[in-house]
Amino acid sequence: MTQRTERTTRSGRTGRPPVLSVRGLSVRFLLPGGRRIAAVTDAHFDVAPGECLALIGESGCGKSVLVSALLGLLPANAQTAGSAFLGDLDLLTADERTLARTVRGRRIGLVPQSPAAHLTPVRTIRSQLEETVAQLTGVRGRAALRTAAERAAERAAFPVDHLDRHPHELSGGLAQRAATALALVGGAPLLLADEPTTGLDRDLVDRTVDELRRHVDADGDRALLMITHDLAAAERVADRVAVMYAGRIVELADAEAFFGAPGPRHPYSRGLLDALPDRAFTPIPGMPPELGALPDGCAFAARCGRATDLCATLAPLTGPVACHHPIPAHDGKSPSTAAPEDIRA
Repeated sequence: MTQRTERTTRSGRTGRPPVLSVRGLSVRFLLPGGRRIAAVTDAHFDVAPGECLALIGESGCGKSVLVSALLGLLPANAQTAGSAFLGDLDLLTADERTLARTVRGRRIGLVPQSPAAHLTPVRTIRSQLEETVAQLTGVRGRAALRTAAERAAERAAFPVDHLDRHPHELSGGLAQRAATALALVGGAPLLLADEPTTGLDRDLVDRTVDELRRHVDADGDRALLMITHDLAAAERVADRVAVMYAGRIVELADAEAFFGAPGPRHPYSRGLLDALPDRAFTPIPGMPPELGALPDGCAFAARCGRATDLCATLAPLTGPVACHHPIPAHDGKSPSTAAPEDIRA
């Protein structure tokens, strides 16, 4: 599908504790009348030093809610459960003062979706970098701040001669690099990139994700959690892939095995790949369920060619493949072509 970048670091093989460890993370939104929306349910994953984990899925599957939970930016009507440890700090129970002063920017660097909307429109990129440097590093003095801002720009491959421009004067690619420079200032061990390729053409997508990957490889203690619906971007830079559907992580796999052989084992994951133009170009039938009206069983059952009565009544357990009838590792068939006799109860 796309060319994977060359790198030496592989996930889960360093023997070091994870940078981020998420266990049973769930997010519910309480609506008027007592109605609840299950936006994220029982998410489990780790992100290791030197690793890029790509969290992929269609729009509305809960990816951005998960990001907001990690940053402590959920609205007041949200309820959380589980844990999300960044080192020894549980992000889900940390208070706002701790998150604002010691986490955001310092321990988690956010590369946002649509960076131009997150940059202050009336200030130059230089002034925004200098302010961030002063807040996160304690550097003072006009000359020192100017030098530090230029170094931050260079780390993100942002041209120094564009630092005195305002956000509206930048292309989409340069705005993304400015946002990346801001995310790197505090030396955060976790980079969190939320749909960093939105609105970019293919060449800029490749350059953007390659740049994010470079910062992980350059610092073996740093990790990258990239949230994306762009499977080509995930294939290009990820070590592992977590697939999200209807608020649940339904598959967690090594990227090379996921995009190559033996391929995805969850029918939804296989359907995502089969829907790509350079593959089978076969869309997944039907529509995802509403998060406020999830079925009792598997949320994908109504769209799945491998579903049985069990799937309609019992939700699969959380695991590497959350499926009652996963695709066998040796089976290259898509869920749309799987015959009933292929399904293993």
